[in-house]
Amino acid sequence: MEKELIIEEISEEEKYLLFAIGNDVYGLDIRYVEDIIGVQNITVVPKQPNYVKGVINLRGQIMPVIDIRIRFNQSERLYDDRTCIVVINVSDAAVGVVVDRVLEVVNIPEITVPPSFSDTNQNFMTGVGNYNDGVVLLVDCEALLEEITI
Repeated sequence: MEKELIIEEISEEEKYLLFAIGNDVYGLDIRYVEDIIGVQNITVVPKQPNYVKGVINLRGQIMPVIDIRIRFNQSERLYDDRTCIVVINVSDAAVGVVVDRVLEVVNIPEITVPPSFSDTNQNFMTGVGNYNDGVVLLVDCEALLEEITI
């Protein structure tokens, strides 16, 4: 019985929820992911960074929502029927993350250290993995949310 638990833990550590921002593929460690929902009415909260879109009420829980495109310094775009909010939990705080589209959950057994391009840019990546003959950038959920104060 203990062996099964250990196998599940190892397997879970390698699982990532893949999502797309434009043509780029990113991954969230599945251990942080609580839910995936469609975009709903977001209430704007004044005096927040531009990537903080506001708050939503999800089954009685009020949570901030960030737009990961803006957080990654990419251009904003209109939400469509493929746009989703991925609810992640970091340090017992739930946050909604708007992504262009959710792709799938995959195992990424081999992860390399992300390249460092500049000391002035914040690094939101924990690593880089292979996906469909391309690259998937693995997001550091804690770094992604570290400046949010809602």
